[in-house]
Amino acid sequence: MERFALTFGWKDTEDIAIALYEKFGDDFGEAQIYRIRFTDLLEWVLTLPNFVGTKEECNESYLEMIQSAWVYEWRDNQK
Repeated sequence: MERFALTFGWKDTEDIAIALYEKFGDDFGEAQIYRIRFTDLLEWVLTLPNFVGTKEECNESYLEMIQSAWVYEWRDNQK
């Protein structure tokens, strides 16, 4: 964890989406992002730098919001 980096948790879906896009770039397009299994998405989020949430705090609603935010982040970077 970077010394002065801000941490984020499950409610910070936009920050998570940005971090996922930074990690994976264009490896996943819109359709592929929506087909990612929640079990995989959960593990990827838990390994993001500066993420402070726990597996127990997660629920399906958070994962759905993260997927949608990730798609919007991907779209924004296609222009």
